[in-house]
Amino acid sequence: MSPVPSERDRIRAAMDRILGGVPQRSNGALTIVALAAEASVPRNALTQRHLDLKSDFYAKVKERGQPTDAEARLRKQVVKLKELRQSEKAERAQLKADVEALVRAVNLLTQENRQLRKQLTDPDPVVRVLPTQPRPPSG
Repeated sequence: MSPVPSERDRIRAAMDRILGGVPQRSNGALTIVALAAEASVPRNALTQRHLDLKSDFYAKVKERGQPTDAEARLRKQVVKLKELRQSEKAERAQLKADVEALVRAVNLLTQENRQLRKQLTDPDPVVRVLPTQPRPPSG
């Protein structure tokens, strides 16, 4: 009967499989979550008990010169957020311009309203009768 490999041995073997591109139990991502799944150990085994193996894994990933999956995902998200920020900036500028135009319109209408009220309160207001449409004879 062969002895059960220790947690550390399983983690080292899982590191070799993931870094070699032949994962058996995980998606092969260059993350601690995938490493833990590949080694069949709880994630906290790497974040609490075997910090040296976690550091070693990240160092080997960094040596490869490729960004980790998490880093690539975050970079894509940063690009999307920058695009969203630009579009919201443009929308905000348009809204500011709209508000300024509406303020001008309200001011103009307020002035016209004051003039009309003043005309109505003058002692001899000039009232013009507007032509109406002829009505059909009732019958």
